[in-house]
Amino acid sequence: MRIVITNFIPDRSRPGLTTTAIGAVDLQGAGGNWATVGRRSRGGRRVHRQREKRKGKSVGLRIGTLNVGTMTGKGRELADMMERRKVDILCVQETRWKGSKARSIGAGFKLFYYGVDSKRNGVGVVLKEEFVRNVLEVKRVSDRVMSLKLEIEGVMSNVVSGYAPQVGCELEEKERFWRELDEVMESIPTGERVVIGADFNGHVGEGNTGDEEVMGKFGVKERNLEGQMVVDFAKRMDMAVVNTYFQNREEHRVTYKSGGRSTQVDYILCRRGNLKEISDCKVVVGESVARQHRMVVCRMSLLVCKTKRSKIEIEKKSKWWKLKKECCEEFRQKLRQALGGQVVLPDDWETTAEVIRETGRKVLGVIWKEERR
Repeated sequence: MRIVITNFIPDRSRPGLTTTAIGAVDLQGAGGNWATVGRRSRGGRRVHRQREKRKGKSVGLRIGTLNVGTMTGKGRELADMMERRKVDILCVQETRWKGSKARSIGAGFKLFYYGVDSKRNGVGVVLKEEFVRNVLEVKRVSDRVMSLKLEIEGVMSNVVSGYAPQVGCELEEKERFWRELDEVMESIPTGERVVIGADFNGHVGEGNTGDEEVMGKFGVKERNLEGQMVVDFAKRMDMAVVNTYFQNREEHRVTYKSGGRSTQVDYILCRRGNLKEISDCKVVVGESVARQHRMVVCRMSLLVCKTKRSKIEIEKKSKWWKLKKECCEEFRQKLRQALGGQVVLPDDWETTAEVIRETGRKVLGVIWKEERR
């Protein structure tokens, strides 16, 4: 008996391909006509490597922000948390450390901080040891705003830590904070990366109707006046509120918990054009470094463009070595003619030098030489 098989049978030994039996297959052992069909991926490993090479290199970073409440007695605990959670850069607020310094906090992490009062405010940025040597500039604007400029694989990146005044503070103080943050942003060239980690003490709210260009739909609860200031700043500086673009459970969106209150006041912002480099952003739960706030962490793949090849310029070089041979007398005669029969060289050396070079090119000839600029 002969049976025609028409259904597809997956070939487990070759992922991505499908095998089918065509023609007649003899159940008693006669060989059937088998063919492999399906779309083959074009090219082998070599082609895939070339494609990856054209895409450019990417550097993975985990950048976070956290209102620590105070840094006193928390240095080592904070470093251990960053090491365990694999966080490379962390913006911290409300450090309550007076001074303008950089201090090692253990486990290979270093804190750059600034504060003017040991009882309130204070901001800082914690860096993993491998990035400390990449710091090019530290701007300590005030005890609410500071920034670091780093060069990572040739890419200029700016990390800004901010701590906005609370809801009950005076409007003048709030306006001063946003003015300082605007000045920092305006001082950064548009071609450089910027990541802002801040406790803005405001709720941008859930949904993004009318604000689709700067935020996603996944905020928390309703927007308040301070949250509107965050959105206005994002529009002003062409930034994106990263937290709101990722659909996580509410537990992974809430950044502040106190008693029965659950809100979102801590945010990470980046340039809208670099939003595609961020693959995830969520709140880390289960840590006890801060009593009320929770750490927000985003996973970023920093796209590193390949350096362009240097330009090649062609330069003409006269064959001056021929003066040692038969061309010496001819060169002398031609040069005398070019100078109008003068024996003594003119005082205008620039004109004379050009005449000598031009005569050398005509009499001695030139050689073309490639030079990389």
